[in-house]
Amino acid sequence: MKKALITGITGQDGSYLAEYLVELGYEVHGIVRRQSVAENQSSRIEKINDQVKTYYGDLNDEGSLYKIIRKVAPDEIYNLAAMSHVKVSFDVPSFTIRTNALGVLNMLEAYREVTPGSKFYQASSSEMFGNSVDVDGCQRLTTNMSPVSPYGCSKVMGYNLVRHYRNAYKLHACNGILFNHESPRRGTNFVTHKVVKGAVEIKKGLRDNLELGNMDSSRDWGHSYDYVRAMHLLLNYSQPRDWIVSTGETRTVRELCQYVFSSLGLNYEDYVIQNQRYMRPEELKYLKGDSHEIREKLGWKPLYTFESMIDEMIKVWQDRLEL
Repeated sequence: MKKALITGITGQDGSYLAEYLVELGYEVHGIVRRQSVAENQSSRIEKINDQVKTYYGDLNDEGSLYKIIRKVAPDEIYNLAAMSHVKVSFDVPSFTIRTNALGVLNMLEAYREVTPGSKFYQASSSEMFGNSVDVDGCQRLTTNMSPVSPYGCSKVMGYNLVRHYRNAYKLHACNGILFNHESPRRGTNFVTHKVVKGAVEIKKGLRDNLELGNMDSSRDWGHSYDYVRAMHLLLNYSQPRDWIVSTGETRTVRELCQYVFSSLGLNYEDYVIQNQRYMRPEELKYLKGDSHEIREKLGWKPLYTFESMIDEMIKVWQDRLEL
């Protein structure tokens, strides 16, 4: 039985990945950063709580990482923990850098020292590209990285550290550059979930309007479950390398609103208000990933469409808010 260690196991991706690996027969372990409200730590993995083993730890606490990795002796390490909200990274840039960059360094050092024969996956981000786009309208491994947020900057450092450790110490360490991915487990302060929840609340008469930031930014949105399947595939490729994971389709926030509100029989223009409060100091305008390599070499393809993903999210909120 293979053993996997997941940092950020209680997050959106961590919970889907834990479930997927349990289904594949893995022994799954996870690192949890303590929060004052215990329910916030375990709600996403509640249904598999008896099938995974969790430990308190933190990417900024090297001692906890060494202790846990030594105890678990994992075959595969998935580093998904991060300060993951781009807008918030402008408010807490130092914490973002420490967690998403130096935290990766701490993980790599513990991995190199304790279990160098393991395979290591780093959750990299399309935010690393910033507003750099190739002439065909896509971003790929060769696209220049010019991040436009503390979050994007921190992820570039983590990405390069993984590449350096792979080359310098001959480790099986990989980066998955994942474009935006959502699900019913996404935090409600992320735009897709904010729009879905807000629209359902408006439909049910629980609120009058929805305030958003840049309506014309474009994103390549996929489903978290599809992307954790990609994580497992790319980590187990024969040669450690970096990959792009994306749908290859892009939509604006405005188009997202049109689809969600129209699905509920509403016109988004009657309810959505643009508020400067939600604009970023430097906007990322456009993301669209070229994922042809992972499709051709590993046979990966999304099971969800944009529409089926959003429909699932709408259904979950309709059920939650059923009066």
